[in-house]
Amino acid sequence: MTAVNLKALLSKANKNNYAVAGLVVITWEDALAYTEAADETGIPVILQAGPSCRAFTPISILGKMFRHLADQTKTPICCHLDHGFSYKECKEGIDSGFTSVMFDGSKMPLNKNINISSKISNLAHKYNISVEGEIGEVGYFKGKSSKGTEINQVKEYSIKSKVDAMAISVGNTHLQTNKLAKIDFNKILEIQKITKLPLVLHGSSGISNNIRKKVARMTNVGKFNIGTELRMVGCKSLRKSYNKNINNFDKISILKPSIVELKKATIKVIKNIGPINAKK
Repeated sequence: MTAVNLKALLSKANKNNYAVAGLVVITWEDALAYTEAADETGIPVILQAGPSCRAFTPISILGKMFRHLADQTKTPICCHLDHGFSYKECKEGIDSGFTSVMFDGSKMPLNKNINISSKISNLAHKYNISVEGEIGEVGYFKGKSSKGTEINQVKEYSIKSKVDAMAISVGNTHLQTNKLAKIDFNKILEIQKITKLPLVLHGSSGISNNIRKKVARMTNVGKFNIGTELRMVGCKSLRKSYNKNINNFDKISILKPSIVELKKATIKVIKNIGPINAKK
C-alpha cells in the first residue's frame, strides 16, 4: 500500500465517527511495531517523526524509512513530520518524502502563526501533502503549562491558515505518564461548530481509554497523538529482555521481544479509537 496523506485519513475518520492514532516514532523498532499492528488489524496509522526522533535520525532518512514501511504494508499509512517549528523544517519534510507535515506555531502571535502556516500549506498542497497546524499551546507534564485554545481565534486561523487539520488545547498535556487529563468535551463541541476541519489532540497518552473512545465517536477529533504510553511499554519490555539475557551480546535478539510487546499495546490503542467494524 502506498503512503497516504493526512487529509485522506482524517476525512474518512470524521465521516465514520472514529479516529486515527498519530504514533510517535523514536527508532526503527517503534515504526516496525506500529506498521505490523496496522497490518494485523487493517486499521490505518500515522507514523510520526517528532523533534526527539529527528534529533537522533536525519529527516531525509526518516522520510525514506517511513515510506519503505508504508510500501510494505497493506493498510494505509500516513508519514507525518510532527512539530515542525519553522517553514524550513517543514519544507525539508516535504522534500524528504513525508506525506504530511505539522507546523507548530502555537507559541507565536496569531498573525505570525497564520502567515507561516499558510505559506507551508501553499507549498505542501502543490504536492498533495497535508498540513496540520496548531492553535492553543499544549504544555508538558511537570513542565510548561498549557494555554488553552482561544475560541475567538479559531475561525480566523482555520480559514486563513489553509491547514487540513487543526491541533487544539483542551486539557491535553504532552508526556503525561498517568491517564489524569481532564478534557473539556464541551469546548471541543464549541470549536467544531466554528470549523469543519478535523481536530487533533496532542498528548493523548494522558487521556483515559474511555474518554478517547467517547471523543473519537462523538466529535470531529480525528487524530490522537500517542507516544508516552507506548514508549513506556517498549522500554519496560526492553529492560526485562536485557535483564533476562545479561550475558547475551546479540543486540537484535535482545530488542525483538520489545517489538512484539509494543505491537500488542499498539493494537489495543488503535482498536479503541478506530473503526467500529475493525477486525477483532
